[in-house]
Amino acid sequence: MTSRANVNGEHNLRPPPNHHHHPHSHHQSHYQSPSYSPSSASFKGCCCCLFLLFSFLALLVLAVVLIIVLAVKPKKPQFDLQQVGVQYMGITANPSSTVAGSPPTPTSASLSLNIKMLFTAVNPNKVGIKYGESRFTVMYRGIPLGKGVVPGFYQPAHSVRQVETTVAVDRANLLQADAADLIKDASLNDRVELRILGEVGAKIRVLDFTSPGVQVSVDCAIVISPRKQSLTYKQCGFDGLSV
Repeated sequence: MTSRANVNGEHNLRPPPNHHHHPHSHHQSHYQSPSYSPSSASFKGCCCCLFLLFSFLALLVLAVVLIIVLAVKPKKPQFDLQQVGVQYMGITANPSSTVAGSPPTPTSASLSLNIKMLFTAVNPNKVGIKYGESRFTVMYRGIPLGKGVVPGFYQPAHSVRQVETTVAVDRANLLQADAADLIKDASLNDRVELRILGEVGAKIRVLDFTSPGVQVSVDCAIVISPRKQSLTYKQCGFDGLSV
């Protein structure tokens, strides 16, 4: 009995089991892993695919343009003032002021002019050229007198085309200094020098592809004889940009 009681006593003296969890285990039970959203990853993937697609298309367009440029080897078009026909030129001096001992000086003068200009357009390229509307200004000593307009047109490859326009000036008024120069040029020298300025817009066209526009500048000096009503001198300069 004693031994059994001892045994039971020893058994009862054993410490009760520890039901408390380790603090580290407690924290691990409350720790949550970061949330993972499949929709956000899918959105990022779509953006990356679109960026690569647009980059590929841009490179493809650039490659096509370079191939066309290398194959066509575009040259600047030629736009030349071929002829100038003087249909009429009249100069009228308005009442002049007189000073004793000096020739009369006109206070103003009016100039009437009607000329026809014939231009030659040369397309040296393997493809066609599309011209926009072109405007030309006739000037006397920096004073604009009138304008001529050439409508837009299409010119096939390796071709030459002639276009014309008429400039009509109806009694353009010039003040004292310019009037005196005009009367002197017309009556004494029989030569009135005019300047023709213009901008010609052209685009090279390959199939449905049109190149960026380029401007060809026209700058011509002409001399007209009022007595003969004809052109006596013409010199033109051009400033063309490579397409």
